[in-house]
Amino acid sequence: MNANGANGSPSAGALAGVRVLDLTQFESGTACTQALAWLGADVIKIERPGRGEQGRAASSDLPGKDSYYFLLLNANKRSVTLNLQTDEGKDLFRRLLEKSDVMVENFAPGAIERLGFGYDEVREINPRIVYAQIKGFAPDGPYRDFLAFDPVAQAAGGVMSITGFPDDAPIKPGPTFGDTGTGLHSCIGIVAALFQREHTGVGQRVEVAMQDAMTNFCRIAYARQLMTGNAAERFGNKSPLGYSAPCDIYPCAPGGFDDYCFIYTSRAGNHHWIRLLDVVGRQDLHGDPRFATPELRLENQEAVDEAIVPWTKSHTKQEVMDILGKAGVPAGAVFSTMDLSTDEHLRKRKIFVEVDHPDRGTFVMPGWPVKMSDSEIEVAAPPLLGVSNAEVYGDLLGLDGDRIAELLNDGVI
Repeated sequence: MNANGANGSPSAGALAGVRVLDLTQFESGTACTQALAWLGADVIKIERPGRGEQGRAASSDLPGKDSYYFLLLNANKRSVTLNLQTDEGKDLFRRLLEKSDVMVENFAPGAIERLGFGYDEVREINPRIVYAQIKGFAPDGPYRDFLAFDPVAQAAGGVMSITGFPDDAPIKPGPTFGDTGTGLHSCIGIVAALFQREHTGVGQRVEVAMQDAMTNFCRIAYARQLMTGNAAERFGNKSPLGYSAPCDIYPCAPGGFDDYCFIYTSRAGNHHWIRLLDVVGRQDLHGDPRFATPELRLENQEAVDEAIVPWTKSHTKQEVMDILGKAGVPAGAVFSTMDLSTDEHLRKRKIFVEVDHPDRGTFVMPGWPVKMSDSEIEVAAPPLLGVSNAEVYGDLLGLDGDRIAELLNDGVI
């Protein structure tokens, strides 16, 4: 194991000393390995010579430049190029496996096995390795050979079926639950496997299917199904478990695209509702039988909205959130991505960070939201393709400059 972090710098992170071989592409796998890097692991991204990982060029706004899509998913990693189609490339990879703790891949079904690096083969090389795979569907299921991207996983995993309004078609949620959500599930499994290895001395296989991970995000919908005996419905902005009002977004001043605030009153009683009436100046509705219970308020949703909307329209979404929050009423402004990325507190908290990239210059990206008292990793720029070739093949595998140059000329790296 290695005590260095990304780019060879000393690391005090929780996973310092853990080396990860990153054979991932696009988002689900790269999100997993980036999380490991932000926990202090030394993540070495293995990429094809010349082209690199497919995400580098995917959705790029400038030809020849790494896409922002790639940059936001590959911070704090090292990059080496390696042609796994060649015998010499396979030999170098075997040597890297011998010196590593984790291998992560999310290639198309069967691809890693065709290269000769399935779990059984890798375990023979290094019995201590934690071998993680992310696929669209379970390898023993009817869809095992199907390709999957984020919206496919969200559709097949039930997420879309419960998203949207009752009388409209299903909608894909904006966040990439299928990709990043599965990646984070995989990260949890890898960390647990590393902990178990401390007791057993051997590694294991960690397998997460995107379809399977989506069911974990939908557990409350399954509670609804158990209550009714039917498939969970689409409820729009309302809670699928219990009925109450208000539980929706309300328009705010000055009436722009994102000028809304979500207001929620508990289905467990009337205390939030009473506080809300006091804030909006409708104390006259105290004791009104139409609003005596959360269920009755839902039945009289239109009257509830009539009491609230005039007040919300006279305030900005931030004002609505501040006033209601201080009064003990759950409320959240509908903050845009720009609102959040420029927020002074979130910048100070490093939920958003500035990164100075050697090719793209300075840009802002989301950081790591998990805060630990004894493990903090500064976000480092995503690597240029093959920037760590000499460092990894020289320092780690002991190859001299002439040999590295020979491998480069032969197209192995």
